[in-house]
Amino acid sequence: MPQAHCNRRAFARVVAGAAAAFASLGQAQSIWPSRAVRIIVPFPPGGTTDILARAVAPDLTKALGQPFIIDNKAGAGGNVGAEAVAKSAADGYTLLMGTVGTHGINRALYPKLPYDPFKDFAPVTLVAAVPNVMVVNIEFAAANSINTVNDFIKFARANPGRLNMASSGNGTSIHLAGELFKSQTGIFMTHIPYRGSGPALLDLVGGQVNVMFDNLPSAMPLIKGGKLKALAVTSAQRSAALPDVPTIEEAAGLKGFEATSWFGLLAPAGTSADIVNRIQQEVAKSLATPAMKEKMLSQGANPSGNTPAQFAALIESEHKKWAQVVKVSGARID
Repeated sequence: MPQAHCNRRAFARVVAGAAAAFASLGQAQSIWPSRAVRIIVPFPPGGTTDILARAVAPDLTKALGQPFIIDNKAGAGGNVGAEAVAKSAADGYTLLMGTVGTHGINRALYPKLPYDPFKDFAPVTLVAAVPNVMVVNIEFAAANSINTVNDFIKFARANPGRLNMASSGNGTSIHLAGELFKSQTGIFMTHIPYRGSGPALLDLVGGQVNVMFDNLPSAMPLIKGGKLKALAVTSAQRSAALPDVPTIEEAAGLKGFEATSWFGLLAPAGTSADIVNRIQQEVAKSLATPAMKEKMLSQGANPSGNTPAQFAALIESEHKKWAQVVKVSGARID
C-alpha cells in the first residue's frame, strides 16, 4: 500500500508538471509579440516604400512593446523581398510592406513569379496611396527649354533615342507609368531599371538619366529643394501637396491617363487573425493622429489604415486594373 500510494503521488506530480508546461506554452504563444518584428521592405532605403515603413514602425514599437525593425531586401521589382515573406513562418514576426508592384502588377508582368500574391499572404492594412510625379533633371530641362509635358514630348520626338527613363525596378508603378506614357504619346525612351527609387533619384539628380515617374513622397524633397523639375502628376486629380503642378491629362491632353501607387502591410498566409487585426488596429490609430496625417499629406501620401478585408478587395481589383495597363503598354519582363 505505501508503495502504491507513493506511485500515485509521483504520477500526480508528473501530470501536474505536464499541465503546467502546456499552460506555459499556450501562454507564451498567446503573448505576441514577445520579440522583435521584421518589416521587410522589398526596395532599398530612400524610396516611398521605405519611407512609409519607417513612418509606421515607431508607433507600432511603442504600442506593442517590441521593436519593429525595417529590413531592406531589394531586387527584381520587389519580388525578392515579397518571396522572403511568403516563405516565412506565419507567426507574426515577419511582415511585408507590399506595393502595387508586388501585389497588383507583377503577376501580370512576370511569366514566373516566385510567390502567389493572393494565396501566400494575409493582407493586414493599406498604409497609404500616392500619386506618381513626372520629374526631369533640372539642368537638362533648363538646357532644352523644357517647362511643360508638351515641351518634353516635342523634345523626345525631335531627338529619338536620346532620352533615358529611370525607374525603381521592372514592374513597379514607376516603370509602368513611364511605359503607359510612352504608348500614349508614341515617343521612345530607353528604360533604365534600378533596385529602388533612392539610387534612381541619385542618378536623375546627377544627370545620368533624364526623366522618372517617381512616387511623390520620395521625389518631394528634391522637387522642393530645386534639384528636380516636376512637370505633372500621374493621378486623375492634382495633388494637394503640389497644387500648381497639373495632371498629365491636363498638361498633354492624354485622356484617362492615371497611374497611382499604394503601399500596405501583409503577413504570410496562415498568420493568426488576432495578430493581423491587432497590427491593423494599431496602424489605423497611428495614421489617424493629426501629426501623422499632416506628415503624410505634406509628402503627397493619402493615409488609410483600412481593414484586412478591404485591403484584400483592393489588391484583387488593382490586379485586374494593372493587368490591363500591362497589356496596353506592351511592357514585358523575360
